[in-house]
Amino acid sequence: MTEWAIQAKEVVKKFGDFTAIDGINLSVPKGSIYGFLGPNGCGKSTTIRTLTGLLSPTSGTVDVLGLCIPKESEALRLKIGYMTQKFSLYDDLSVEENLEFIGQIFGMEKQLLSARVSEQLATYGLDQLRKQRVSGMSGGQKQRLSLAAATMHNPELLFLDEPTSAVDPENRREFWEQLFDLSDKGTTILVTTHYMDEAERCHRLAIMESGIIRADGEPEELMANMGVNIVEVKANNLRALKAKLIACDEVRSAAQLGIRLRVLIHQHIDDPILWLRTNFSELKDAEMNIARPSLEDVFVTVTGKGRQ
Repeated sequence: MTEWAIQAKEVVKKFGDFTAIDGINLSVPKGSIYGFLGPNGCGKSTTIRTLTGLLSPTSGTVDVLGLCIPKESEALRLKIGYMTQKFSLYDDLSVEENLEFIGQIFGMEKQLLSARVSEQLATYGLDQLRKQRVSGMSGGQKQRLSLAAATMHNPELLFLDEPTSAVDPENRREFWEQLFDLSDKGTTILVTTHYMDEAERCHRLAIMESGIIRADGEPEELMANMGVNIVEVKANNLRALKAKLIACDEVRSAAQLGIRLRVLIHQHIDDPILWLRTNFSELKDAEMNIARPSLEDVFVTVTGKGRQ
């Protein structure tokens, strides 16, 4: 048995002259939650559609659960679940009817189907809503129903395309707890997101930009290997100070956070606080502290102007 749920090598996907995926390499361990972090239009959704066999790669090889994709896409569809960012179930059916319909699509026998529907309703807190028409449900309730539907057939691999884009922080947190429950039972999960806090929850993470994977690894590993030191500065006239800082080659980026300025300085500067005090007279007596890296810092560092 392979230890990888997904292996993609040098995958390219073009639409005419436009390259949506540009030679990505990807290895997703079985049982892990693997995240794709990146802005809209960076290629995350196209990557998922290529991995599921909905799109054929222009070049490169894709192996998912030991199947060659897209050649064996039909066999793969019985082993995966797919939840899109847009709610895609039936508003005019009840919660129970939607789950029964999904189970029938996967060929579940009546007795198994009834038991599985009851199990999913209980697992995702929908038991009291089983007769509720979907059109009258809240965004968080619809999200739980979508996950229940995507996992009706106990898929080995679950694809989630920005699944929390339309729900509040409390529902997002509960949703992630449910994902960890699935992962703990052996389900592999690939999830796209543009939320930094969600990306930090993943076991492993790829940061995408313009169809290219700019960084790949465990969140803590990515933060530890940024190549910058981070200093938080409290001072006056932060906007003017930021403009002066980002004009220096030694400064990777600077961003204002309330009354503080968060400054990323290249690691070849041994003492970044001393360097700031020495080179900027307005910081001679300013309050400054070394800060813990965040995934947002990683993202800024490996994408756009941060790569230069």
